[in-house]
Amino acid sequence: MIALAAIVVSFFIFTAIYTDFLWYESVDFSSVFSTMLVTQILLFVVGAALMVVIVGGNVALAHRVRPMFGPGMFGSPQGADRYRLAVDPHRKVFFLIGLAVLGLFTGSSTAGQWKTWLLFLNSSSFGAKDPLFGRDVSFFMFIVPFLRMTLNFLFTAVILSIIIAAIVHYLYGGFRIASPGGVHASRAARVHLSVLLGVFVLLKAIAYFLDRYDLVYSTRGIVDGASYTDVNAVLPAKGILAVIALICALIFFAGVVRPGGMWPGAAFGLMVLSAILIGSVYPVLVEQFQVRPNQQGKEQLAISRNIAATREAYGVAGAKVETYDARATPQQGMSADETVSGVRLLDPTLVSKTFQQKQRIRGFYDFPEQLDVDRYKDADGVVRDHLVAVREMIGPPGDRNNWINSHLVYTHGYGFVAAPGSEVDSEGLPNFDAKDMPVSGSLVATAGLKEPRIYFGEKTHDYAIVGGKKGMELDYPIDGEAGQEKYQENISYAGKGGVPVGSFFNRLLYAAKYGEINMLLSGDIDDRSRIIYDRTPTERVAKVAPFLNLDSDPYPAIVNGRVVWIVDAYTTANEYPFSQSKSFQDMIRDTTTNPGLGAPQPRDQINYIRNSVKAVVDAYDGSVTLYEWDDKDPILKSWEKAFPGIIKPKNAIDPDLQQHLRYPEDMFKVQREVLSRYHITDAQSFYGGQDFWNIPDDPSSGEKNVKQPPYYLSVKMPGAEKSAFSLTTTFVPRQNPNLAAFMAVDATAGDDPGALRILRMPANTTIMGPGQVQNAFTNKFSGELNILGLGKAQIIYGNLLTLPFGGGLVYVEPVYVQTAAGAGQEPYPILRRVLVMFGNRVGSADTLQQALDQVFGTTTSQPAKPEDKPGTKPEDKPAVDPGLTGVIERAQAAYDEAQKALSANPPDWGKYGDAQKRLSDALNELAEVQRNQPAATPSPTPSGAAPSPSASAMAESGSS
Repeated sequence: MIALAAIVVSFFIFTAIYTDFLWYESVDFSSVFSTMLVTQILLFVVGAALMVVIVGGNVALAHRVRPMFGPGMFGSPQGADRYRLAVDPHRKVFFLIGLAVLGLFTGSSTAGQWKTWLLFLNSSSFGAKDPLFGRDVSFFMFIVPFLRMTLNFLFTAVILSIIIAAIVHYLYGGFRIASPGGVHASRAARVHLSVLLGVFVLLKAIAYFLDRYDLVYSTRGIVDGASYTDVNAVLPAKGILAVIALICALIFFAGVVRPGGMWPGAAFGLMVLSAILIGSVYPVLVEQFQVRPNQQGKEQLAISRNIAATREAYGVAGAKVETYDARATPQQGMSADETVSGVRLLDPTLVSKTFQQKQRIRGFYDFPEQLDVDRYKDADGVVRDHLVAVREMIGPPGDRNNWINSHLVYTHGYGFVAAPGSEVDSEGLPNFDAKDMPVSGSLVATAGLKEPRIYFGEKTHDYAIVGGKKGMELDYPIDGEAGQEKYQENISYAGKGGVPVGSFFNRLLYAAKYGEINMLLSGDIDDRSRIIYDRTPTERVAKVAPFLNLDSDPYPAIVNGRVVWIVDAYTTANEYPFSQSKSFQDMIRDTTTNPGLGAPQPRDQINYIRNSVKAVVDAYDGSVTLYEWDDKDPILKSWEKAFPGIIKPKNAIDPDLQQHLRYPEDMFKVQREVLSRYHITDAQSFYGGQDFWNIPDDPSSGEKNVKQPPYYLSVKMPGAEKSAFSLTTTFVPRQNPNLAAFMAVDATAGDDPGALRILRMPANTTIMGPGQVQNAFTNKFSGELNILGLGKAQIIYGNLLTLPFGGGLVYVEPVYVQTAAGAGQEPYPILRRVLVMFGNRVGSADTLQQALDQVFGTTTSQPAKPEDKPGTKPEDKPAVDPGLTGVIERAQAAYDEAQKALSANPPDWGKYGDAQKRLSDALNELAEVQRNQPAATPSPTPSGAAPSPSASAMAESGSS
């Protein structure tokens, strides 16, 4: 039975390894598999062998030098002698099994450190030195982690040796604990344990010396890095402790020739006392009596070092901060130009439901919950922002969910769907220029899409067996005879992706891998069949480049006639000296991104990041291509030495692909989180923290403590000649809703991508922040928007966009009406209004251009300023003009009459119709009055607050 179990276990281990090899070979990354496998095997063998030799050798030595006298050498034969008599007959078995288990665990742990080993072996210079020790940054990034790993291994081996050797000596009479008289030990036992304790203390001396370098990561001060106390107390203390430990080690070694326990005992006491006094008490005293009373001055150097290192490590050292007045009025702002009228309106999150309802076509297809934003040329050759997605297969209907359908029939999605982000059709729906099945539209013709089938995508998590019998795979639906629907016939996968499973051996392996006997029995699998698995873009890139962190948002693009997935990849570290360490997941979390649902990342706590690689995954054949993007990144250079040839140079990027590369969203989120503090470069100002910023809550979501995401849109920055596809965000002061700054980065992959620009608002005035603008919109147009929400329809605010324009800031927000569920359909949003604010002028219209005309046009007079009214302060300005009172009263009266006529028995439909007509007239008048109403001062009412009872009641009346 044991032999049979061993054979079965060995078979499954072989299956896992060999199928992994077949997968890597199928994507032409077998060198990655072999390098990782060889490295892990080498580390496993070396780690296990060293641990077995060190621990096993000490156990054997302890047994060999046992006393040659009989039991009870130092007294009673009871106690240890009973255990010895029980263990001794089986000591070889216990010895071999124990060493095997120890070697297995140690080897596995050591093999898991393969990244540390490869970076140490292939380390590249940073060309910059840390400010405390003057060593190249690579020493802290690559050398120190390896030295720490080695030291921890040796500590473990020595401690285990001491414990197990002491047990063996005790069992075989090497020493006994007796009373009176204390511990009695043989000379051999004393010498053996003295040497081991001496080695342990010697390692401790080395650890104290190495601890000095760990001070560059210290968290003792108000920022990461060596604080005043670390430099002036802990650093010399570590050096002194290292010398004391070295002396104590020599004392323990002296126990070899000098009998007695006085000297080792004195050494142990000296170690403990010095660690307490020098290592703990002294730094605490310095912190308490020197630093805290004068912290600003004492920590100034540490803060300056932290600021410089953090800005460099996160790639924001070149961020440009400039003052932007942003107090222009509509008269100063001139008329709206194309950079504003062409802004993206469609919200990628909300419009996903519209894509699903209008372009899903069949229930076994689906779109992602978050659409992507890219750029494509229209029929006139003008590059425009587009919302894009692919139609992915999510599996057969529930009542047809068997093995054949799930893995051989419903194998792939179909089609690329896109719509310009700045326009809708007459019904408020996306104006698709890539749609339907087969794919049609002007974008398809312009981009030259040739292969629309999607075998690899974000929603394809299960394996599929493709390329076999023709007509087996379900393709797109077409019209058949007599009105019957049928599907494209004679379709079979013709790509190179996947692993061949025509042979019995490969089918056996994958049947074992997935526990599926049908793979062996099915007659639908033939010599041409291939199995495709690990089908999401992030899974594939993570396997071929396991040393990279991946962006949470892969996006599709049409490149050279094929649909490909573009995945931004990062090199990260948490060992950059003096840089501030932060959680990667916390920095990227907002209303559109939940990192917990994405692919696991190699590390979370980081203090260094570079967008070093652009990865491309073909949606048809699953091939993966890695392109070098940051050719100056030392970490990437080190990985390129470790895995030569797997990353192509930057100049190998195809021009068609180059057009779709963009500044990665997660990178931007990390950098904005850093710049919310580290836009300050003066140490004294940083210590005070008065000018720290926060990322605002997303005002359109109605939730608190959920950050507003950055937005891709075309922006013309101040001083720029033309608009550019950019990634934008805003900042607010701490504990204040006003706008503090606007940040943007050119998101196109041009000659100088990644130039961060921050427009800082004046400190002596208040500019409305996103939450305040949202409240202004809600207060201003609540009555008008309630009309749109008559019946069961729901009003939904889209992404609130902020753009610099004409010396001020333009805020643009689309408003959607989510239709009620119909037969066979779920609710989906339709764009019905566009809200615009510039200065103190607000507009609302069916289209963006009309709303801009209201704000920048000459027909609407400039509203009176609150300070022009005697006795009125700005904060006293009413949210609603008193002139609205009569209109609201007439609307309420008409509503009451309609309800009374409706509740009569029988209902008086004539009076009800008259009342409804008066209600409609009053609501239209209300909308017209509010449209010409100047912007209301933001109220503290949270965005998304419920309308007044009267408005709600009138909405219900309209639904009747």
